[in-house]
This record gives sequence, C-alpha cells and structure tokens, in this order.
Amino acid sequence: MKKSLQEYVDAFNAKDVDRLISLFADDAKVEDPVGKPAKVGRQEIESFYRESMPGSTLELLAPPRGSHSNAATITFAVHSQMGEHSIRIEVTDVMTFDSNGKIATMHAYWGPDDVQQL
Repeated sequence: MKKSLQEYVDAFNAKDVDRLISLFADDAKVEDPVGKPAKVGRQEIESFYRESMPGSTLELLAPPRGSHSNAATITFAVHSQMGEHSIRIEVTDVMTFDSNGKIATMHAYWGPDDVQQL
C-alpha cells in the first residue's frame, strides 16, 4: 500500500493521468474533499484528475502510513497556481485497497481553513 501511495504522488507530479488511474479499481470511489459528492468509477475519477493536475504538485509532508488492514494514508501539501495566485492546501488522504492491491476508496480530508493563499 505504501508503494502505491508513493506511486500516486509520483504519477500526479509527472502529470501522468493514465499511470495514476491505473492505481484505482474499476469501481473505485473518490471523495475529495470529504463531504462533496463522490466520483465513482474510472471515467469520473479520470476527469477529476485531468482537471486538478494542471498547475498543481504534491509535496509529501510525512511518509505514507500503512495499517494492519487494507487502509493506508498520505499527508501532503498541494501547491496550485490559480490564475495570478498561488495556494497551498494541506491534505490527508485515507485510501482503502481491494484484494488486487488497487485503490478502492479515497477520502481526502481538508477544509477551508487548510487552504493558504501565498
């Protein structure tokens, strides 16, 4: 799981949507941020990443963490350029994995007070 989470960060930063999407199960669910409607299935998840990747990079703030079960987490900062403004969002993603080692669910924990305008 930790290797997959590192691959997630590396694929995102390489702007390689196909590589990133290959980490997800076909019926995966992504809730980013938690409380917003989930993106369900590879097509919706791919669209989400195609929109969010340009102008953004991820910086790990701590190494990926595993569990004694099928869940793991990463904590990172998203650095994004929004027009003339740069922002930083501190996020913790909790992901569960299916029996094939693919990401089954992703829950991104961040809120308005985690966004800093730089």
